[in-house]
Amino acid sequence: MGGPAPRVREGNSGNDYPESDDNNAMGSVGISFGSPTSGQGFDVSTTVSAIVANLQAVETPWKNQLTSLQSQDTALTSIGTDLSSLSTAVSALNDFNGVFSEKEGSSSDTSAIALTSATSSAVAGSHTVVVGNLAQTYSYASASGAIATGDTLTGKLSIGGQKITISDGTATDSDGNKIPQNNTLATLASCINDGDYGVQANVVTNSLGQSQLSLVSDTSGSGGAVAIDGSQLTDSATSVTGFSFGAVQPGLDAQFSVDGVQTTSASNTVTDAIPGVTMQLLSVPTGSESVQVEITNNNSDVESAVSTFVSAYNTVIGDLNTQEGETSSGTSEPLYGNPAIANLQEQLQQALTFTQSSGAITSLTQLGVTANNDGTLTLDGSTLDSALNSNFQDAMNFFQTSTGSTSFGANMTTTLGNLGNSGPDGAIYLALQQDSSQETTLNTNITNENKNISTQQTQLTTELNEANYTLQEIPEQLQSVNELYSAITGYDENPGG
Repeated sequence: MGGPAPRVREGNSGNDYPESDDNNAMGSVGISFGSPTSGQGFDVSTTVSAIVANLQAVETPWKNQLTSLQSQDTALTSIGTDLSSLSTAVSALNDFNGVFSEKEGSSSDTSAIALTSATSSAVAGSHTVVVGNLAQTYSYASASGAIATGDTLTGKLSIGGQKITISDGTATDSDGNKIPQNNTLATLASCINDGDYGVQANVVTNSLGQSQLSLVSDTSGSGGAVAIDGSQLTDSATSVTGFSFGAVQPGLDAQFSVDGVQTTSASNTVTDAIPGVTMQLLSVPTGSESVQVEITNNNSDVESAVSTFVSAYNTVIGDLNTQEGETSSGTSEPLYGNPAIANLQEQLQQALTFTQSSGAITSLTQLGVTANNDGTLTLDGSTLDSALNSNFQDAMNFFQTSTGSTSFGANMTTTLGNLGNSGPDGAIYLALQQDSSQETTLNTNITNENKNISTQQTQLTTELNEANYTLQEIPEQLQSVNELYSAITGYDENPGG
């Protein structure tokens, strides 16, 4: 009953793994395990990784689109930021309290009158000021040589009807301040300054080297008189009671005229003589000569603000022009061909060529601002300065809304509001919102696909591990079959072995 034993056919390569239902993603992945009877099996991990990589290929278009949208977001955000800077630059010119409201002042004699400030309510013009006398503040002092520096004082000192009681450090004054012990002129001055008596106290040394208590009224001018009574004050060192405090300087109101109108001021800081102007009276010119005070518009700050506007506008135009070209690597810019760019350019151009309906200044060109071929602007400072000197009010009206009309500044502000990154209607804002919606969808698709692939990866790993185990068991199974066959038939596959 001899005969050749049946053989298991061997192959040089393994069979392909069956195609997946998921877009046939696994159809091109082969499993190579050499001879199926060798028992070596195959690399499950490498095989699963190859299949998963095939499955993940479906995400590539989504990821590419997501990267493109994110690049667009970066470009849009940058443009939006620069539009915001442009809007800020326009606001400085459009604001009624901005640079056009600023005023400058000068004095023909700064040793006599100094101009401290000129607010937006000041009106440009020239004023003639004649100073008659300066304001003075009431000043009082104790009698010369009456109280020595180190003498101890007791009793009471009345200032403006308020009494300071001086004792051994246990009493308090009329404001509740505790009086220090061993009261000298210095401690008495400190106590007065700690209270609210309407004066400032100091210990001064006169030309004879003697100390005197000086009391200066807190109120300047003729209305700053203070009643001081030292009749109940006692010098313990000399047992002398009663000290006089005389007015060493009377309080006076400043007397001066503005454009021929006589007026007075309790202070040398004058705030109401010329509307919106604060001036400091410093001295009386020799012979009461007149001083010319000039209030002028602040051209330099206006010119700086216009220059800032031109620079900010050019930055935005540069952003838009860049998006019409290629990157350094030769690829198109993120927003190349995007209709949002054309819309921004068109809206800005329309706002830039806005023509004022009235006034001597009706266009930017009259202020020295001209357009270049690439859409950017150039500013001629001398033309702007000349326009401000000759037509300051009309230049201001060009940037600020006047009654019954819309100014260039107001129109540009509205345009920028419609184009910027502020919700709910800004063009940049809406474009970013649209991108965000698409990005959310793409990220959701990628997340869901990754979950699906993860589930399949687990399943594949389990199934291929089982198949691999089966392949590795084949040699033993073949050996058992051959042994069984030999036992039944008596056929020895290896005679003489």
